[in-house]
Amino acid sequence: MKVLVTGFDPFGGDSINPAYEAVKMIPNEVAGAEIIKLEIPTVFKESGEVVEAAIREHNPDIVICVGQAGGRSAISFERVAINLAEARIPDNKGNQPIGTKLEEDGETAYFTTLPIKAMMKNVQKHGLPAYISYTAGTFVCNDIMYRLLYMIDKEFSDVKGGFIHVPFEPTQVIDRPVGTASMPIQTIADSLSYAIEAAVTTEVDIEENTGTTH
Repeated sequence: MKVLVTGFDPFGGDSINPAYEAVKMIPNEVAGAEIIKLEIPTVFKESGEVVEAAIREHNPDIVICVGQAGGRSAISFERVAINLAEARIPDNKGNQPIGTKLEEDGETAYFTTLPIKAMMKNVQKHGLPAYISYTAGTFVCNDIMYRLLYMIDKEFSDVKGGFIHVPFEPTQVIDRPVGTASMPIQTIADSLSYAIEAAVTTEVDIEENTGTTH
């Protein structure tokens, strides 16, 4: 089994993005599955093109995209992506779409095909916080989740896919308001590893998005 795990490059004025920094620290093998790691650009549409090329090259069984959600205190498993770009800041190439559809022939929304409940529970079982989120936002994180699930719906039906948000890492909150949540990169990486373990060893019920370990 192969698992493609992606993380974004830094954006929004930060010099680091804990998403890819944590992805780099995931073991090269988790639960017997080969882990393929890929940095992708924080750029609307382009990130999806990079992921599509990687899917064609590596033929993974699972694709997990990871992005930063500053202010969240734990990793969060996104349930749904919407067909909308509404950028509060420009992406890394200056694009700032407002009220734009991501795919003209796409559904209004797509639900993750990952067993996110089982993934969340496995992270929590190892003493780390995690929860399920019902909004991936309207920036590039939602963009890549939506485009990934669109690709799965249209072409890569044998692939399971979804998106995980991670918190700031500690150096990012030094100049931010007191009390801004953060998590060490190693802890983020451990959380992602436990999540991947469950994704690899769990069958997903698409309708209910509940997992049954086998």
